[in-house]
Amino acid sequence: MSTPIFHMVPEVGNPVAPYSHAVEVDGWLFIRGQIPNDPKDDNAPLPEGIEAQTRRVMEGLGTLLAGINASFDNIVSARVFLTHFKDDFAKMNAIYRTYFKEGRLPARTCVGVTDLARGARIEIDFIGRR
Repeated sequence: MSTPIFHMVPEVGNPVAPYSHAVEVDGWLFIRGQIPNDPKDDNAPLPEGIEAQTRRVMEGLGTLLAGINASFDNIVSARVFLTHFKDDFAKMNAIYRTYFKEGRLPARTCVGVTDLARGARIEIDFIGRR
């Protein structure tokens, strides 16, 4: 195993806990969970509704991926966490799928959870491969 590379991407904001934005080892990319926070202002209110929150999450992940010279094309697996699963699953999927090319959707797990940081309705993390 090669030495891991611990990536920090300033454009996605400061971590709110002790973690790296991404860790890369042997071509694998482990991308931290993204909530719909504003990377320029940690105290800004989260967007209203699952559609706006999903867009913000995916935009943040896109910025992070670009910051490590990767893209959504590199993603092989995703985990999605929803606090309002029954209400938000279909709406989230409609937005989520637009970020991936047709026929190139990553494997995915989606689960309902009781709570997320800052009262977010959604969090997504990725595993990718160069």
